[in-house]
Amino acid sequence: MSDVQWPWQYNFPPFFTLQPNEETRKKQLEAWRDLVLEYHKKTKTCIIDIQEADNTALFFNPAISRKLSPEGINAVLEVLYKNGNAEPIDKTKIRWYIYWHTLAEWADIFYQHAQENGLINSVCTLYELVNTPDKEFTGLSEEIVIKILERLQKDEKAELILTEDTSGVKFF
Repeated sequence: MSDVQWPWQYNFPPFFTLQPNEETRKKQLEAWRDLVLEYHKKTKTCIIDIQEADNTALFFNPAISRKLSPEGINAVLEVLYKNGNAEPIDKTKIRWYIYWHTLAEWADIFYQHAQENGLINSVCTLYELVNTPDKEFTGLSEEIVIKILERLQKDEKAELILTEDTSGVKFF
């Protein structure tokens, strides 16, 4: 992954083993949190599957033959969850949504885009939104966009329009 800037810890074997010292573990998990968010931002991916995660470039460094254990991945996901940067897709907690911005931050980004581009009181499709060139949300998963727009709808700043034929939003 050439776009991802791997931190120095990524090439430090103990980084891939949960540390027993509480203070060290806290710093380790913060470093993992930052790495996970940066990785997902650069790759524009929004889902982690725990059953496959330890074989991805994110959690497996073949140069030093180290991978983070499933227990370690779960610990990282729990930190992300507590910070609003992740949530399990279902009760099994095998697949997780990853948000490099919290849903509230994403909602602000989308609403600011609507204001700056004259989209207030008009309808646009989700396709138009996620295919807006040169925006941080360009290419974002429609599942995530719907969750963001639901947040705006809850705040009465938008109305989500979901039909069998089309998906759109009206910003207020």
